[in-house]
Amino acid sequence: MALGTLDRTPPPFFKQGPSALSKLIIFSALALFLMVADSRFNIVQPVRATLATVLLPVQWLAMQPVRAGQGFLDYFTTLQRAQAQSELSVVKLASQASRSVQVEQLILENRRLRSLLELSERLKVSGVAAEVLYDAADPYTHKVIISKGMARGVTLGSPVIDEFGVLGQVTRVHPLVSEVTLIIDRDLAIPVLNVRTGLRSLAFGDASGGGGLELRFMGSNADMQSGDLLTTSGVDGVYPPGLPVARIDRIERRAESAFARIHCVPVALVSGVRHVMVLQPQSSQLPPRPAEPPLPASAKRGTRS
Repeated sequence: MALGTLDRTPPPFFKQGPSALSKLIIFSALALFLMVADSRFNIVQPVRATLATVLLPVQWLAMQPVRAGQGFLDYFTTLQRAQAQSELSVVKLASQASRSVQVEQLILENRRLRSLLELSERLKVSGVAAEVLYDAADPYTHKVIISKGMARGVTLGSPVIDEFGVLGQVTRVHPLVSEVTLIIDRDLAIPVLNVRTGLRSLAFGDASGGGGLELRFMGSNADMQSGDLLTTSGVDGVYPPGLPVARIDRIERRAESAFARIHCVPVALVSGVRHVMVLQPQSSQLPPRPAEPPLPASAKRGTRS
């Protein structure tokens, strides 16, 4: 048999297709395209919401052993904790008995003053209770997943609090669950008010990852002291005014800088919280913005000319 008649092509079993480097380049370009498209146009948001809804039963089943272990440990510590809280509540009740009378008198005086001055009442804040399911998978952020979503009226940007103060803000909403960014996250900022001095500022999550907050762009001569309580100012239209946020821990004033570094400790339980309250954003209860009056005809002619 002549050598020219032999078929020198490898059999189909040994055909490998595109090389590994070609596959790596193609899939890397596809992944980069999807990331850019999602950050610009949110095209993957419906897919993400669908996957979160479908995987919720699986996540619930995976959390059951953890919850069973927590319940087993809580069974042995509940009695001792209840006794300690009972003794503490008796002491607090005795110490606040006189203050309750003063508070009632102040409320009555406030009502009379408002009716006298014809002032409008504060906005009523409504909310829904939720449970923290688990922490977000991203180790570089401070986020948690709660058990309420769009089906229960949770909206994007809703403030989240616990029994001590502001915990964070809803940054992503799914049909059954929501993602909450905690106040110690470096990408979250809250307008705050110093209760002692009335000075307004802006609290950011600590960029160093220390689990606290910092007040930026505050002058070195600002009237700030360690232990001052910071509450929400309400100027952002999101958080109701008067909610506790943090306490000032330490202040670093440097001669070479015009600004002071002010470190704060959050009042809320940013780690280990179990139950939270999701509030409606304050902007949803404000009246609509009045329409701007039309320009006079003379002003329009002057603009055209």
